[in-house]
Amino acid sequence: MVVTRFAPSPTGYLHIGGLRTALFSYLWAKKNGGKFVLRIEDTDKARNSEAAAQAIVKAFEWLGLEHDGEIIYQSQRDDIYAKYIQQLLDEGKAYKCYMSKEELDTLRETQMANKERTKYNGMYRDFKGTPPEGVEPVIRIKAPLSGEIIVNDGVKGEISFQAEDILDDFVIARADGSPTYNFVVAVDDALMGINEVIRGDDHLSNTPKQIVVYEALGFSIPNFYHVPMIHNSAGKKLSKRDGATDVMAYKEMGYLPHALLNFLVRLGWSHGDQEIFSMQEMRTLFNPKDINKSASIYNTEKLDWLNAHYIKNTPNAQLTELLQEYDLVLTSHDKKEILLDAIKERAKTLKEMADLIKEVINRPASYDEKALKKAFKGNALEVLKTFATKVSNANELHLPSDYHHLMQEVVDEMEIGFGKIGQPLRVALLGKLSGPGLDSVMSVLGKEETLLRIHNAIDANS
Repeated sequence: MVVTRFAPSPTGYLHIGGLRTALFSYLWAKKNGGKFVLRIEDTDKARNSEAAAQAIVKAFEWLGLEHDGEIIYQSQRDDIYAKYIQQLLDEGKAYKCYMSKEELDTLRETQMANKERTKYNGMYRDFKGTPPEGVEPVIRIKAPLSGEIIVNDGVKGEISFQAEDILDDFVIARADGSPTYNFVVAVDDALMGINEVIRGDDHLSNTPKQIVVYEALGFSIPNFYHVPMIHNSAGKKLSKRDGATDVMAYKEMGYLPHALLNFLVRLGWSHGDQEIFSMQEMRTLFNPKDINKSASIYNTEKLDWLNAHYIKNTPNAQLTELLQEYDLVLTSHDKKEILLDAIKERAKTLKEMADLIKEVINRPASYDEKALKKAFKGNALEVLKTFATKVSNANELHLPSDYHHLMQEVVDEMEIGFGKIGQPLRVALLGKLSGPGLDSVMSVLGKEETLLRIHNAIDANS
């Protein structure tokens, strides 16, 4: 059975790169009928944030990425780590190192001056003497001094690391007894049965150290897939300005969960030319062996395009509920179906949709100057007055087609192009030259509000 995990550190928000890793891990587990584990790596007590941990859980709930079993917190597993550290000490595979911080700093300075790789020199590796007083030891694992460590990576292929070039006897427990990252990751992955590890390739340098821990404890080594980073359009590391922000900020900006997941699955993975994937298709088609070897490029326009697609295909009842997040309550609006149908064809985000709807239902307090100059020239006022008279005299005005019919009558009778009525009417109704179809707008506003806005515009521009 395939068992994957996502293991964020709660030192900050869940960002877009982390979410993509979580998604890939989730899809691979579900495709194989396996398990997807969520583990919070909160052993760094100085940097951990309870709020950050809660934000990660909240993001998973919003996105609908369901993990199997309870969330696992490393901070609650100290006894387990202590047991395995003691095992390594008892077996002579780890040892207590009494080198002080000052001694270690001096060693590194000397190595740097000699243009050598900075590493611990194994001073206490086979120490049999009396420990120095006043020094709380760290625990170091005995790493191989020569040979190579092979990583058979599912994305990058076989990678060989020379032990003498990358390893020293690294610390697995600090002086206060707290275990270190590479140790607890290997222990937890093994004990939790994680056999497929999908993570960013910024973790590749950690992999040889974790393999040392696996082998020292007699654990099976999982399959690794190191995913290339997400870059901006300039090919550089993604910044907050580019989109590397808190996942929940995407919710605030008005992106739908599935649009974001669909966007992320295509960052570094593809299935032919297909762009739009249902969750079931993702779960069926995804394979980490198909992940690209090169970095992927974040493209906001692609995300907006996908989000617009999903907005258009979201039922109006669901949209009504979602829009309440943006201070827009339409539940009792008698023309909400017409309004939503008109606006969702234009909106890229829920926030933009809410703003566009507010522009329709809220009477314009002013008129865009450039729009006025463009629209209110020639016989624009006469056209508006003629149309207003027809609206006033009409008995049955409910559907968009009812209003469109009156607009067509004015165009035919005055022998003008549709733009001659459309532009001044749009400015009168919305205060600007952009917006949804005018017939839909008037149907939503109703006869009285439509006439009021037209007369206001006529008075303001006479």
